[in-house]
Amino acid sequence: MAIVDTVRITALEMEKYYSLQQAASRLDSLLEDTTAPICARDITDLLMKELAFLSGGRGKDNGWIITFPENTTFNEVPEGLLKTVLTYLTSIPSKHENDVKFIIVLDRRMDTWTSVKLTLQKLAHSFPGNLHLVLVLRPSGFFQRTFTDIGFRFSQEDFILKLPVVMLSSASDLLKYIDEKQLTPEFGGTLEYRHRDWVVFRTAIEGFALTVKEIAQMLQSFGTELAETELPSDIYSIEHILANRTEKYCQLKKDITSVMREGGLLLNSFEGQSTSLVSGQQVCEKPGDWDTVNRLLAQLHEMECAFDGFWEKHQQKIEQYLELLKFEQQFEELKSTIEFLMVQQAGLSDTGENLSDVRQRIMELNNIDERAQDLTARSQLVILHGHQLAANHHYALNLICQQCNELRHASDVLLEEIRRKHSRLSTTQDLHDQLQQALECCDQGAYFLANQQMDKCQSREGAQKALQDVDTFLESCTLGFDPQSLKHNYEAILTDELKAQIEAVHMKMENMRDLFENRQASLKKLADKQVRPVQLVAPRPENPPRSKSPLFSPKHGNWFM
Repeated sequence: MAIVDTVRITALEMEKYYSLQQAASRLDSLLEDTTAPICARDITDLLMKELAFLSGGRGKDNGWIITFPENTTFNEVPEGLLKTVLTYLTSIPSKHENDVKFIIVLDRRMDTWTSVKLTLQKLAHSFPGNLHLVLVLRPSGFFQRTFTDIGFRFSQEDFILKLPVVMLSSASDLLKYIDEKQLTPEFGGTLEYRHRDWVVFRTAIEGFALTVKEIAQMLQSFGTELAETELPSDIYSIEHILANRTEKYCQLKKDITSVMREGGLLLNSFEGQSTSLVSGQQVCEKPGDWDTVNRLLAQLHEMECAFDGFWEKHQQKIEQYLELLKFEQQFEELKSTIEFLMVQQAGLSDTGENLSDVRQRIMELNNIDERAQDLTARSQLVILHGHQLAANHHYALNLICQQCNELRHASDVLLEEIRRKHSRLSTTQDLHDQLQQALECCDQGAYFLANQQMDKCQSREGAQKALQDVDTFLESCTLGFDPQSLKHNYEAILTDELKAQIEAVHMKMENMRDLFENRQASLKKLADKQVRPVQLVAPRPENPPRSKSPLFSPKHGNWFM
């Protein structure tokens, strides 16, 4: 086949592919910014122990608050696991802001100084972020409170070098550093926080981001496959590939719809949270995760649109490629058949030695012409289809137009050759007909002359009748033959054999004409022959009696001798 540039990506398709890659790159960048080094689902059990939590509240210096609630099992947790939890909690605000600082609220009102000291030591070694302030609600028991004051006084240098610790006697002291609206209810604040819901919510958010990432990777991988995979050149394989890719595309669209629906549910959940944070005329800002989910949805939608545009052009290219393969298959079949008929008609001579030979060749040529007419009609349909493809801006427009012109030209040449050969054979047939008629006329003349009863022509009436029969025959079968006129009229088709036949017929016709002229001359002589007139003669006398003279005696009969 003569397919040119059919498996290469088209310019418009490449443009859409670049748009897809750029959208995927922006989405990857966003996912990198929003993906934490640790996922909530990987440490769900550890988060559920509520060693510490990020309520979303902020201090008056805009530092993010991490709360360490009362927890009897806190000191039993290894330092490495605590660091994992803190790394995860500190990474959440860091995805949305730069230079994030943190405030720790350490609730140890029901604990001992020893526990407080151990906790501060763990924080000094394990906290991964910019720790701006540690607010400790010291033990409320009299003895433990005293021990805390004394112990903190003697240990202050160790903590001050590493931690900015402030000991507070009651929850109300927190209001010096944190607004009431940013504190959870256990500290006298109004900020609603449910840790279990938060863990579930965080898992859902991160699961959504992971799903978006997977979808983005699938879209990008599929787009690369569409752009770089070389296509085969047979119709069945192309149809199979198109069906499979269409099915894969539809499945990806379903997956995208599912992810978009999931993101919409998350946004609705955020809206519910935002509504619960309304206080008077002041509406709290939506949390950073809302912005993350919204941006992910927007970026995924952008990538989906880019992918749809790329798929549309790719699908169009594959369909046009398939149309081109089918068109070229029809083109090659018709072209081969035209060439076969051209060879057949070329092998058929446009002359003939006799009338039967010429008629046989005309019959064979008519058969070829009938097939050629059917082939031309099919070619016209293929050419019409090619023009429709061209009108629809097929990417192989020039090739299709070239093949349409080639097919039309081949059909026209075939029909013209058949017409020309048919004309020559018909003319040759006319000549042979005239020669045949002349020969038949000669044969009829010979038969006529042979069967004319000359014994009846001896009388004047018989001769005249025979002469009249000759004239009547010559009127019905003219013996006129002009070889020069024939040669002039049929000069275009004359061969040496035909010229020889004309001369032979002419000679035979001349001979027959001579025979008729001779016959006519003979009959005219017989018809013109005069009858002798009757002469009046006197009657003879009666014979005298025989003499008995010895002179006339029979015995003298030899006298005269």
